[in-house]
Amino acid sequence: MRQRTILLAAAFLLSCANSFSQKKLSNKKIEKLKSEAASIVESNKKQSQVMVDKIFSFAELGFQETESSEYLTGILKENGFEIENSISGIPTAWFATWSNGKGPTIALGSDVDCIPKASQYPGVAYHKPIVEGAPGHGEGHNAGIPLNISAALAVKQLMERENIGGTLLLWPGIAEELVAAKAWYVRDGLFDDIDMCIFTHVSNNLTVSYGPTRGTGLISVEYSFDGESAHSAGAPWRGKSALDAAELMNIAWNYKREHLHPLRRSHSIFTDAGDQPNVVPSKAAIWFYFRDIKYDGIMEMYHEANDIAKGAAMMTGTTVTSKILGAAWPRHYNKVIAETMYKNIKQVGLPDWSEADQKLAKAVQTEVNSEKIEGLATKLDTIGLPVIEPISGGSDDIGDISWKIPTVTMRFPSNIPGLQGHHWSNAISMATPIAHKGVVAGAKAEAMTILDFLLKPELLEGAWDYFNNEQTKETKFIPMISEDDMPPIYLNADKQGQFRSELEKFYYDETKYDTYLEQLGVEYPTLKE
Repeated sequence: MRQRTILLAAAFLLSCANSFSQKKLSNKKIEKLKSEAASIVESNKKQSQVMVDKIFSFAELGFQETESSEYLTGILKENGFEIENSISGIPTAWFATWSNGKGPTIALGSDVDCIPKASQYPGVAYHKPIVEGAPGHGEGHNAGIPLNISAALAVKQLMERENIGGTLLLWPGIAEELVAAKAWYVRDGLFDDIDMCIFTHVSNNLTVSYGPTRGTGLISVEYSFDGESAHSAGAPWRGKSALDAAELMNIAWNYKREHLHPLRRSHSIFTDAGDQPNVVPSKAAIWFYFRDIKYDGIMEMYHEANDIAKGAAMMTGTTVTSKILGAAWPRHYNKVIAETMYKNIKQVGLPDWSEADQKLAKAVQTEVNSEKIEGLATKLDTIGLPVIEPISGGSDDIGDISWKIPTVTMRFPSNIPGLQGHHWSNAISMATPIAHKGVVAGAKAEAMTILDFLLKPELLEGAWDYFNNEQTKETKFIPMISEDDMPPIYLNADKQGQFRSELEKFYYDETKYDTYLEQLGVEYPTLKE
């Protein structure tokens, strides 16, 4: 945090030395600049496409995003951003800062990691892995940061020319699929001096929401049991099975599920189940996600699970320890930012999908048995309103940041409706014209919104009024992680290491090929005969 503060201060003093001063612009002038920003994004769409395709080809799991982070920070550094690496003790995490003097500090964030076993040729409407069993962008996280960079560079160009004050700060959601970085950013104070945050996430339409949103928060916990080994046949009575303890905890929690409120969800996997059958396992571990729509509910489940773990250890004569591997508060988005952004979204509209785009989308929907075979969205979605009746579902650690500063998530149309998520089918569109067009549309809306908040101080005041007097009036943010909890940066190292050398053969070379589809020799779209 100290290094980032120094970078921000240095950029501010440099701007002051250049006699910078903010000026009030008319609404007509602001609208003209916003239109120009959208035009700049459009003119730079080739760069956006290359970034999207490049990150897709790296296919890196959470905490292993080394190629992705080096590539993205290299682009930002070339464009005048100061880079702080390894933030919060996470080697692949970074903050990129550029300042033009006094004005709001606006953070632009998005995720970058992919998911296991989702390797997939883009543009091919059936399962065809690039590397069998390898990771792939079956969530679409390869597109968000390229979108943010496209928007930021367009705004930066206008800020320099028009002497517009403010600071742009770009950052990655490292290991979002493990919900294991943003809570550490907040704990370490990295958002203490930031005025607002625009987060972006891939979707199948262009929209934004405010208030409490659908989904849950969670805490991610691994329980490790220690016992004593013995020969499973020769002297099993002398062993104390750590695996028995882990299995008993799993069984007990499964009985507990009967009595969970329907809005609560939990899931688990065994991360250590012993070495071989003829040795009583001296070590075993089980990893849980505990989800609820409220912080109190999450923590209640967590404490109940701790008691069950202790009981399992007592029953087996083993010992148990636990560690938090990730956390995410339920999300709450800012009304003023969302309403301002949605006005810009309506100006931008959805991309013009080609016949080939729609053919691919309908073929993929057919392949995975989607309820509707309607192709890509052609009607702009409405703004998302606060969820009145809570609905359970997924989590995102942007929730922690949303309780620290005014925040929204803009969803942009780079994927296909009706897919199941976290699946190879979700990777099919993510290095195709569908993703490229969706990123350009999203970058236009984001750039226009950034200019609104740089040039209209009353908007930022309104965003903070909503944050202080509505969002946090009764609900106060309490971190789920302590100063002693460390980010689990070792996760996925083995999985990525197993496939990296094979994946490297397929890294996108933009100096030789116009698109990744061209490099892979994919005819767009490729459908089943």
